[in-house]
Amino acid sequence: MLKLGFNSAILADFGLDHILKFAGNHGFSCIEVMCWPSDNADARRYAGVTHINVQELDHKRIQDIKFLLNENKVSISALGYYPNPLYPDLEKSQFYVEHIMEVIRAAKKLDVSTVTTFIGRDQNKSIKENLKTFEKVWPTIIRFAEEQNIKIAIENCPMFFTDDEWPGGKNLAISPAVWDCMFEIIPSPIFGLNYDPSHMIWQMMDELRPIYDYKDRLHHIHLKDVKLYRDKLDRVGIMANPLEYHSPKLPGLGDVNWRGFFAALTDVRYRGPVVIEVEDKAYEGSLEDVRTAILTSRNYVRQFLGDH
Repeated sequence: MLKLGFNSAILADFGLDHILKFAGNHGFSCIEVMCWPSDNADARRYAGVTHINVQELDHKRIQDIKFLLNENKVSISALGYYPNPLYPDLEKSQFYVEHIMEVIRAAKKLDVSTVTTFIGRDQNKSIKENLKTFEKVWPTIIRFAEEQNIKIAIENCPMFFTDDEWPGGKNLAISPAVWDCMFEIIPSPIFGLNYDPSHMIWQMMDELRPIYDYKDRLHHIHLKDVKLYRDKLDRVGIMANPLEYHSPKLPGLGDVNWRGFFAALTDVRYRGPVVIEVEDKAYEGSLEDVRTAILTSRNYVRQFLGDH
């Protein structure tokens, strides 16, 4: 019913063939595959990972990828690329937009239904000002995705974690209020969410309500947990850098109500991918830690999925 997968960024040092084999051997049915430009210089944690180079996706490579998927009985839940298309430098913004287009083309060639990404944001401008930029930049992307029949799933991560992302963060799609504005400007049904409940927790919002309110916009799901440290929050307050009072965790090790979360997904008859996103610093010390993180997450989530 739900397709369990993981985001390939956690296995950045391995090739696609290794990742698909690992997924197939450990009970995963899909992978969200990272598609950053092969020559990009993004040093952000888990960014800049290229498991499919969409700029070199010729017929032979397409056939090779399809063979690997079939051999390992694994599908691609989405092609992922998470830049900042609303970046204030227009040259950089245009580069990001053009690569999103390349990823959409690649999804069409590979028979993948969805591309996961960010809206982006000028961190020094208000939400209202950024929505005006959004209205200029994003309709062209969505029209192109419609032509290719590819869904666009926007992750709701504010991208405000480090001091260089202060004060507004680098992704506009942070809340239901903003999503409503986005979907009013671009009402296309192919334009939706890659919903991650963890980002609602540290913003002090209900992580379950959006599943009901945006059931028709749920194109992809990220399974990531977060631990809110109340003692730290009491000391620094919500105006502090968010990492001063919370930390990403594996599913089941934080504050997301996973029983309620999966109950809500079944209530709305969601039938798409649920993809583990590992960003827990406690599991970054070694390759064995990373492997443990993926499989521990799988083991916890399996209780809600039946036979997997």
